[in-house]
Amino acid sequence: MSFARLAAATTPTARIGLGLAAVGRPGYLNLGRDRDLPEGRGVDAMRERTHALLDAAHAQGVRYVDTARSYGRAEEFLAQWLDARPDVADDIVVGSKWGYTYTADWRIDAEVHEAKDHALATYERQRAETAELLGDRLDLYQIHSVTPESPALTDKALHARLAELAAQGVTVGLSVSGPRQADAIRAALTVTVDGDPVFHTVQATYNALETSAGPALAEAHDAGLAVIVKEALANGRLAGPDTPGELAAVAKESALGADAVALAFVLRAPWAGVVLSGAATTAQLASHLHAPLADLDEERLGRLARLSEEPDAYWRTRSAMPWQ
Repeated sequence: MSFARLAAATTPTARIGLGLAAVGRPGYLNLGRDRDLPEGRGVDAMRERTHALLDAAHAQGVRYVDTARSYGRAEEFLAQWLDARPDVADDIVVGSKWGYTYTADWRIDAEVHEAKDHALATYERQRAETAELLGDRLDLYQIHSVTPESPALTDKALHARLAELAAQGVTVGLSVSGPRQADAIRAALTVTVDGDPVFHTVQATYNALETSAGPALAEAHDAGLAVIVKEALANGRLAGPDTPGELAAVAKESALGADAVALAFVLRAPWAGVVLSGAATTAQLASHLHAPLADLDEERLGRLARLSEEPDAYWRTRSAMPWQ
């Protein structure tokens, strides 16, 4: 199934994707990992957890899987699962990202977990690495965490190589990050090769605490880009014991988990194509997949919207979170 065909998927949960950032490596910026992950977090245990999540996601109608070169061994785990499940190959849409290199060597206490580089040489190296693992199963390849200053927005040689990739049938997109996500999105909309847009998807952080990219994402949607939302639970700040009081109250009224309501808040955005679950357990995934059932009327949506923070404050908090 190509990325473009994902919109035709008819399962009730097809608009929810599974992101592998939390399970492809032992350390990540997410609250509650000591509760969620297997003891020791060895490679075999994390592979087993990833495969269990993929099995559960597919069985419950999820059809998009999101990974990246910097997610430790996530591409490897996904490739092994696909090899063992040829019956699902036509159902699953696979997206990956390049631009960060994983540097933690499977350590939680590493000083640096990933290194960012959007140069053409990095694209060439990481594209080859992804191809070795995923081959022709790759449907979408995105630049990882573009900011307005990224050379990826102005490097014409890189744009030409991305256009070549698109001509081979792989959808090309970008993810954005930081308090100026909107500026990066709008800059990306102007990038062309021979008059044709280079980017056909955009992945951005959007949640009840960080809504600043919303207008730019609406513009991207209107321009024909598919929108993927990441960090809908704000790296765990909108779930579990860290749930804000107003979100907890709306969840209680809805008879759903706070995580499902937080995802539902994002799903209500008219421009949101796919919203990623970053579940680390099958129980979390099951709760997330209740999001389409949430009854969020305008009054409840308004209460959740009041949780929004200033972008600079939100991203300062995120940057201060420890890898754990």
